[in-house]
Order: sequence, then structure tokens, then C-alpha cells
Amino acid sequence: MTFAVRSASTGETKAWGERLARLLFPGAIVGLEGELGAGKTCFVKGLATGLGIDEDEISSPTFTLIAEHYRGKVPLYHIDLYRLEGAEVEELGLDEYLFGQGVTAVEWFRFLPAGTVDEYLLVSLTFVNEEERVLAVTTRGEKYERVLKALLTGWL
Repeated sequence: MTFAVRSASTGETKAWGERLARLLFPGAIVGLEGELGAGKTCFVKGLATGLGIDEDEISSPTFTLIAEHYRGKVPLYHIDLYRLEGAEVEELGLDEYLFGQGVTAVEWFRFLPAGTVDEYLLVSLTFVNEEERVLAVTTRGEKYERVLKALLTGWL
């Protein structure tokens, strides 16, 4: 199942992340794709807000790889795989995050080795222009289809 929406600003991108976060559950995995500067971290700031975490605590984890945030309703694990490849990713020991009790947001999701997770929600951000983006949300698995249906029912 896929849904796409146009975001006219960083504020709207954050708002979609916040709306989504309110529907997520412990153990949820949100993959993020898009070019550099497309708004992946901005979307995660929205997820954080929806989980009760101050968005100012969120920054791009490019150099730390994994940022853990515990001040919300459930933990938020923010992972950035941009600088890693195959074996390096496997050495990170991501299982405790991906199969834990928090919400895991993975930037550059395509670098996660195939088959690591079977079910997830993927948010792809595409540039329209300097301010606008298209957010395409794709589900893999029934529980994520239910989340997307609830998002569409409650917010459109």
C-alpha cells in the first residue's frame, strides 16, 4: 500500500511525522529515503514530537550513526546508514533497536541489508523545489497497512 502527499514546508513535513508517530507502536520501524537535504531528519523531528520528545534533541546522526532518545512515550532510535555498507551495517548490532521496544527511524534505509526486517513503513522524500517535497509512504506488512489507513482516515 502506498500513499503520497505534497509537503509545502519543513513545518508540514514535521507535522506528517508527528501525525504518524501518534499511530506507531513499540517495535515499529520507519525507513527513510531521499537525497541529501530532502527532509529525512526533519521528518524524524516530527516523529519525535509525536512521541513526546523535544524536536531540538534530534539532529542528523551521520557522525554518531545511532542516537537514542528515551524521554518520550517510547524510546526513539534514530539511525543513519549513509556512510556505511553491507558488512559495516551488520557489525553495528542493530537487532536490539530494530526488534526492541522503541520506534526505530532508519535514514538511508536502502543500506540496511536485504532481509534484515520483513515488515516496515518506508517514507521516501523527493524534492519538488527548494521548499516543497513529495512524501511517499509505502507499507510492508499488515500492521503498517493499518497504521497508514488510520493516518489517512484521521488526517485527510
